[in-house]
Amino acid sequence: MSARRILVDLAAQSLALLEGERVLVRYPISTARNGPGEQRDSGCTPRGMHRVRIRIGAGCPEGTVFVGRRATGERYGPELAKRDPERDWILTRILWLTGLEFGRNRGGCVDTLCRYIYIHGCPDTEPMGKPVSHGCIRMRNRDLMELFDQVPTGTPVEIR
Repeated sequence: MSARRILVDLAAQSLALLEGERVLVRYPISTARNGPGEQRDSGCTPRGMHRVRIRIGAGCPEGTVFVGRRATGERYGPELAKRDPERDWILTRILWLTGLEFGRNRGGCVDTLCRYIYIHGCPDTEPMGKPVSHGCIRMRNRDLMELFDQVPTGTPVEIR
C-alpha cells in the first residue's frame, strides 16, 4: 500500500488526499486572501513541502471552538457568530503543519510551524473555493472530520 499524502492546490482552491498518485477524495478549501507567501505576519499561505506535525481535536464534537489550539468548551452557532462576526473561527479539528524546506518554510521568519499554519474547520457560512483566510487552509467541518480520520501525524502535505 502506498503512503497517503495531501496536495493543496492554491490556484484551484482544493485539497486532495492521495494514495500514491490516485486521488482518494478532493475537497474545496479556502486559503489566504493575501495569496501565497512564507514570511511571518504576511497573512499568506506558505508553499512547498510540509507534514502534519500535530493533530488536535480528536473526538471533539463538530463545531468545537478552539483558541490557542485548545477547545474552549463552546460550540459554534448563531449566538457566537452574532457576538463576534469578524472573528477568524478555528473549529472542529486542527492539523498543524510544519515546513520541511529550510529557508523556504522552515526556520527563521519563514517557519510554518511558528506561523501557526493549520488545516482547520470554519463556519459553514464561510465561502469555499476562493481565498479569504488569514493564511491557514480552511475546510468545511464535515470534510475536515473525514480527512482528519484518514491522516496520521507525519502525513506529507504539499502546498503548490
